[in-house]
Amino acid sequence: MSQKCVKAYVTGHVQGVGFRYHTAHEALKLSLTGHAKNLPDGRVEVLACGREESVDSLLAWLDKGPSTADVDQVEQEAVEWRSVDGFAIL
Repeated sequence: MSQKCVKAYVTGHVQGVGFRYHTAHEALKLSLTGHAKNLPDGRVEVLACGREESVDSLLAWLDKGPSTADVDQVEQEAVEWRSVDGFAIL
C-alpha cells in the first residue's frame, strides 16, 4: 500500500462557496490527512496525504468540486510525506 502527499491549487470560483468544507468532508471519507485553505489570490490550496488511491480519488473530485463551485484548473505537485493529524480547514 503506497503512500503519497500532494499539494493541489484549485483555480476558479472556489472561495465563498463552501469549497474547503466540502473538500474536508471528501478527504475524511477517504481517510486522508492535510488541509484546505483559501489563498489571497482567490485559489484554494489543498494538502492531501494518505494512501495513493485515496489521494488520487480526491484529486479527481477536486477537478469538479462541489456543485456550488466552478473549477477552472487544478495544479498539483508532489510534496514530501508529512505526518499530519486529521484534515484541517484553514
